[in-house]
Amino acid sequence: MNRFIAIVMRDLRVSFGAGGIALPVVFFLLVATLYPFAVGPDGALLARTGGGVLWVAALLAALLPLDRLIAPDAESGVLDQYGVRGMGEEMIAFAKIVAHWLGFGPPLMLAALPAAALLRLDGSTLAAVELGLLAGTPGLAALGVMVASLTAGVRRSGALGGLLMLPLAVPLIIFGAGSIGDFGGGAVRFLAASSLFLVALAPFAAGAGIRALRE
Repeated sequence: MNRFIAIVMRDLRVSFGAGGIALPVVFFLLVATLYPFAVGPDGALLARTGGGVLWVAALLAALLPLDRLIAPDAESGVLDQYGVRGMGEEMIAFAKIVAHWLGFGPPLMLAALPAAALLRLDGSTLAAVELGLLAGTPGLAALGVMVASLTAGVRRSGALGGLLMLPLAVPLIIFGAGSIGDFGGGAVRFLAASSLFLVALAPFAAGAGIRALRE
């Protein structure tokens, strides 16, 4: 457990030092700021479509740090040091998922408050967005680490990772956007189930990718 926490804390320190936590939040807020300029000042239209826009922004924000999740540790030998110390690849992957989620999930939930004001979302819609982000962002974090580990040894891994992650994240986007009009209903359950499935699967897939990087 101490090793697990040490990996999480190290990744968070690296993310803070590289500005990796601020970047997704700034991007998220920029999307919320620019979208009203694109569709016009129609309050009803903004309220109807704003929740879905926030989910797309959350997905794109989760893509930003992909190239920093695994590749730098593989190139600098950090993953090899973890192996020498007897840390399993699956544990390393799960720790990185937790760190990645802490780095963008809760900050995006906080950023959703001013974003909701910019998009003229009412209280019930904002509550649905927050519940959806709470249920869905762990799945985005797991998917990000899994894709990053499988593409870390490839040139331009960030662009390739984005291309791979976007179609895989479609169920989360569909159920996340659907949960806004079905607060507490079936869409939220499907979103949580999809997210839980990814969190359960990703450590094994990412662990296999990390194992391949060591060989």
